[in-house]
Amino acid sequence: MTGEHLEAILKLAGAKTEKDGWSTLPEGNAMTLHVAHDGASMTVSRIDALKQDGELLYARNPRRELFCLVRSDVFAVALEGESNVGKVVRRAGFG
Repeated sequence: MTGEHLEAILKLAGAKTEKDGWSTLPEGNAMTLHVAHDGASMTVSRIDALKQDGELLYARNPRRELFCLVRSDVFAVALEGESNVGKVVRRAGFG
């Protein structure tokens, strides 16, 4: 993943950049990072804040666990939570 890709995803997610460089997602939202390197893959879930430092990507979850990844190893991001806070969502078959 390039820096431009990550910036576009953070913008879509509504992330706000703080003074210390962390981009935090809106309350109640999270993301899952899908990472692979040399044929091994893993997912890092429930991330609520990201920070870029060159090619390094720091990911933090609500329990303040910190993950350090190489940005180019991230190949997909799944966004979780409401995209529009306060908007009533009607799902098929459930009301």
